[in-house]
Amino acid sequence: MCEYNYSIEEVEEMLEEIAESIPKALYKNLHGGIVLIEGAKIHTKSIEPSKLYIAGEYIRNRNTGNHIKIYYGSVMKLYQNWSKEKLKEELGKILIHEFRHHIEYEAGDYSLVVEDKIFINNYLERHSE
Repeated sequence: MCEYNYSIEEVEEMLEEIAESIPKALYKNLHGGIVLIEGAKIHTKSIEPSKLYIAGEYIRNRNTGNHIKIYYGSVMKLYQNWSKEKLKEELGKILIHEFRHHIEYEAGDYSLVVEDKIFINNYLERHSE
């Protein structure tokens, strides 16, 4: 029995629908595509008790190629009580965020990397003792 409100298969189906709506041109050099990882991932700078879950990552790797990871466990920890429509909308935001990393990397632009660093710094300021 699934410990979350949505099974990994349901989330995978939602992701596939979202991925199909993304223009094929944006997949250029995304060799490994989109991968749904079963587990959760906590950011290395996470501070208890306010865990900072990583819902998605853009990975650049010479061996496996560029790909996007979506962490099912993290998404469920954050959004399992949301309606299916709201969850799908949030998955779309996560996926677009990771595609933006890919597109910006391809263009030599690191604006989103800077935004993510600011987000982490704000999180640390809010949750540090």
